[in-house]
Amino acid sequence: QLELVESGGTLVQPGGSLRLSCDASGFTLDYHHIAWFRQAPGKEREGVSCITRRGGSEYYADSVKGRFTISRDSAENTVYLQMNNLKPEDTAVYYCAAAETSGTMCLMAAPFYDYWGQGTQVTVSS
Repeated sequence: QLELVESGGTLVQPGGSLRLSCDASGFTLDYHHIAWFRQAPGKEREGVSCITRRGGSEYYADSVKGRFTISRDSAENTVYLQMNNLKPEDTAVYYCAAAETSGTMCLMAAPFYDYWGQGTQVTVSS
């Protein structure tokens, strides 16, 4: 059974940091493009960051560039999203997703991805 599980979301103050984890079971994340998306109440799901298979390239939404970092730990079969200098507008449910495509680039568009986790809540508030 193929499964993605996110963790690490919690309540944090503005300016704080969090690291989200995306753990996989039933498949190897290194062979997939991986992305983080988020969805705030009343808003559409938006792409935050993606990393190509084997960690060749990373891409970020303008809203998080310079604050968020995506990375892989192949030994742990985990992808992380390090989030620094968090802002209230970062409040959302964060999802990780995996794509099986043979292409060399990842996209921050939901239809590109084949597998999704259930999400983890990040709340940035004082």
